Amino acid sequence: MERRIDGTARLSAALVTAVVALGAWAGWLGWDQHRDVHPDGSTTGPYEAWQVIGLVLALLAAVYWAASRRQAAGAVLGTTAGLTLAAAVDWSDDASGLFVIGVGTVAVGSLAVTAAAASVIASLTASRGRGRGGRGTGRSLA
Repeated sequence: MERRIDGTARLSAALVTAVVALGAWAGWLGWDQHRDVHPDGSTTGPYEAWQVIGLVLALLAAVYWAASRRQAAGAVLGTTAGLTLAAAVDWSDDASGLFVIGVGTVAVGSLAVTAAAASVIASLTASRGRGRGGRGTGRSLA
């Protein structure tokens, strides 16, 4: 029974973080598809720094939610899957075919960064929970 509840919680965390990742990508990056051309002829974009920062903060909130509930694996898998799918759909109209490299980079990068963030969050929230005077504080009553 414990294993089934754990599996359901992990699946829920993965689904929630995947949906948040898809929605955050659409909300922060999906609407801006044009590069900015400057007077000197150089181009930037299509994303501005504030858009990427907004995406990262939205994802960090979702990862925190899952990892602080001991569902770090679900947070990592869901966020990575959501971002990878969003990038693949958003960039699939690239005629050069190089979008596959970009999508692969998003997959590997989001997996690494989300795993690191979820690990830190999980360890910080677990140690905070132990430090409240409950079991496992390591303090002696003598």
